[in-house]
Amino acid sequence: MKYPNIREEELKNKVAHDYFWLHDCTKIIGNVDFSVCIHQSLKGPSEQESLLWAEAKRGASDVYKSIVQLILTIGKARTFDKFLPPAMLGAFDAEKIAFIPYNEIHEVFYLNDFNWNVTPSNHATKEFQLIFEKVRDVIESKALLFDFQQDDRELKKFIKTNFVVSKFGLTKTRIDKNNFLVIYNKWLQSVKPTIAVNWDAAKNHGFIDGDFYLADLLSHENTTLKEKLFVLLQSDHYVLDQKIDETGMFSSRRTDFTDRQVAHTQFWNRYDRPPREEYWDYIVERRDLLVPQDVRERKGSFFTPQIWVELSQKYLTDLLGSDWQDEYYVWDCAAGTGNLLAGLTNKYNIWASTLDKQDVEVMHDRIKNGANLLDDHVFQFDFLNDDFSKLPKPLHDIINNPEKRKKLVVYINPPYAEVSSKAEKGKVGVNQTRIHSKYNSILGTAGRELFAQFLIRVYSEINGAILAEFSKLKILQGSAFIGFKEYFQASLEKIFLVPADTFDNVKGQFPIGFKIWDTSNKIQFSNATADVYDKDFNFIGTKELFSVHKNQYINKFISNYKATKENNIGYMDGINGNDFQHNNIVYILNSKEQLPNPRGIWINKDNLIPVSIYFSVRKVIEPTWLNDRDQFLHPNDSWKTDPEFQNDCLTFTLFSNNIQSKLGTNYWIPFTEQEVNAREKFESNFMTNFIKGKPIPPKKSSFTLPMIFEPEVTYNRQPLMFSADAEDVFAAGRELWKYYHRQPNCNVNASLYDIREHFQGRNETGKMNNKSTDETYTNLIGQLREKLRELAEKIEPKVYEYEFLKR
Repeated sequence: MKYPNIREEELKNKVAHDYFWLHDCTKIIGNVDFSVCIHQSLKGPSEQESLLWAEAKRGASDVYKSIVQLILTIGKARTFDKFLPPAMLGAFDAEKIAFIPYNEIHEVFYLNDFNWNVTPSNHATKEFQLIFEKVRDVIESKALLFDFQQDDRELKKFIKTNFVVSKFGLTKTRIDKNNFLVIYNKWLQSVKPTIAVNWDAAKNHGFIDGDFYLADLLSHENTTLKEKLFVLLQSDHYVLDQKIDETGMFSSRRTDFTDRQVAHTQFWNRYDRPPREEYWDYIVERRDLLVPQDVRERKGSFFTPQIWVELSQKYLTDLLGSDWQDEYYVWDCAAGTGNLLAGLTNKYNIWASTLDKQDVEVMHDRIKNGANLLDDHVFQFDFLNDDFSKLPKPLHDIINNPEKRKKLVVYINPPYAEVSSKAEKGKVGVNQTRIHSKYNSILGTAGRELFAQFLIRVYSEINGAILAEFSKLKILQGSAFIGFKEYFQASLEKIFLVPADTFDNVKGQFPIGFKIWDTSNKIQFSNATADVYDKDFNFIGTKELFSVHKNQYINKFISNYKATKENNIGYMDGINGNDFQHNNIVYILNSKEQLPNPRGIWINKDNLIPVSIYFSVRKVIEPTWLNDRDQFLHPNDSWKTDPEFQNDCLTFTLFSNNIQSKLGTNYWIPFTEQEVNAREKFESNFMTNFIKGKPIPPKKSSFTLPMIFEPEVTYNRQPLMFSADAEDVFAAGRELWKYYHRQPNCNVNASLYDIREHFQGRNETGKMNNKSTDETYTNLIGQLREKLRELAEKIEPKVYEYEFLKR
């Protein structure tokens, strides 16, 4: 070992001195341990700055795992968005150093379905293991490993050959498919402000800055090489919106630079453009990445992953037959740049339309470069506003012919912009389309989503066609889509589900469904069996989907137990959505007044058991991307005769709420003073009296109002009997309470929330810390959580048995 018994900082200094003395190793790049950079005086016009980003470890270590830690560090902070990536990544310890070319592993940074928000140094996390598995083969086959002592001469030769100014510092940065977005973000800051365009007004008319960037990027000597782009750079100005006007004359628009093109020239002097021609089609096809987020949502400029494009076409083939492309017509009326149509073979039967003229130009350019489409079949059309009379005549004739219409497949991944509330009316035009106005009485609140407007027009005005569409599952299960489902009567022939975050720029954990509807077959959806695929394209089984009627939701169930504020012991909020995605807003708090917009019910002795059941049912099953839209339902009556289930749910709720004693009397202490060796008497023994079946006197009040509840449900006032799993939870909780009550100056009326706050503390932002430095507390809270998990597993089968959920 060359560097034994020294600290990490000293190790970095020695490695820098012994091997990288020609370079600058003092620069701090994000959270990267060690960086090797070009000296500022030697950079010249190149923007290349870093030659190596590395992870350092004192002593001996697994340097390959250190590279994985470095990847997590870079990915978590998205360092590559702020600095141009280096030529190499590496890792070293006291005895060895490893290098791997950055371009061998850069794809891992663009995983759509990965949680980067983990501690990189924790090698035990599932995220660390996932990245390790993904890059292990690359590291093993591509990494170069040197021992500082045994390979000293070879290492120095390697660094001398590869870490040289002439190789990096005096050459322009090449642009490829991996860095064109990073350079675009820099272009936005340097060049865009000098283009004579009112960008707010331009965006309203469909012009985006990304088109100007493409014109710059795909140019040589300031002349755009791809003539079909919507914007062209011509020496010292841009030409755009080229067309034949109503007089038959060729016309276009022009815009110049506000600074005599100085910033533009200085910026592009740093880069070698155009990129290699093999990247051109990819960069143009991914124009969607250059579209602002709000515009992308409204216009549907989202890229359908190729694996799901291919799978959807397989499902179409399975349903319609191997010759379907010759027997059916296809229209993608939300085509974007047309990637959903890739793989289709009969261009004479395919039409593609999009709201954006720029996307039309991109598709025409792709046709020129081999895309299997016809120029005359690609056109600009606003599906939610334009009349069908604007369609190309062959397509218009198909839509107007009932028999031909049966042979039309409307094949779409529609835009998903959504207005979440009435206060957002008019957001990106969602509520202002002609189709929304025309079908508003049918759509209802479903009309707040653009994809629903697409579907309603296809069903109503192209009825008889096959509708093949990617969308969320709201049309099948959503409570806001009840009216829509009653109107939309078509047979669901095929369906598969995939994770939403495999789609470009979608961050949520929920399913996207590809559904094939036969609109000529009038059947109201009731249930279906969907095939399920994971993010890696693996078939992982099937899932049953059910339509739910208005009175079948779980919130209808709990509404039977509403109580007044009199004699309340707390408030349960979150009585809003009925599915898993809304579970994180279901809380038990002290009072309604804690919330800005409360949607819940008061809790008292009479509805404590139903509230506990509701709360537990919503919380005991772990949410996943696949169950995220599953609806919780009004149960059958069997739960009423199962006291063990009721008491299990009460136990789970007692140790899972957010009651705080500083906000009012804590009625939720599940122990007596004697059980936890309390220093003083509790302010309230409500919960232990309730558990023991003792009479609970009402709070003093001048009047009381009756609560609303099912009259046949009564709860005997015998002492509650708990299952062994519930008793284990009480035992673990009792030890935690006893330990807390041994602390100096403890709050005798403390809730579980208060106890957690005491030991875990809060950070500078006021948020409670996730961990505590008190080992005894950490062990005790860990034991309680483990027993709660076991109790949750016991409750889970009953959730399905009593039909709170359907399998």
